[in-house]
Amino acid sequence: MVFGLVQGALWYHARNVASAAAQEGVRVGRVDGSTLVAGRARALNFLVDAGGGDVLADSAVRATGDAARITVVVTGRSVSLLPGVGGPRVEQSASGPVERFTSRVTP
Repeated sequence: MVFGLVQGALWYHARNVASAAAQEGVRVGRVDGSTLVAGRARALNFLVDAGGGDVLADSAVRATGDAARITVVVTGRSVSLLPGVGGPRVEQSASGPVERFTSRVTP
């Protein structure tokens, strides 16, 4: 029971790190003049800063979007307590509108 509780906590932590990385990627990628590549790079850097493979093994980041919206998806596996057995799969995403300046229209 204790192993199950600890494994659940590791999965929950990995899920939170993946979610935070996706949110960081969207935060950077949605700024006016930014790119999907910049958002993806920020999410990858966040994962490295958060512990990399020690928290989320086999991680991958995918950024998609268009001129109006950006979505960042972070996937991977949480750390497993059992050697040779992969941890539970984690997938978190975040999305948001791309900032853009418009001119004020007067009637």
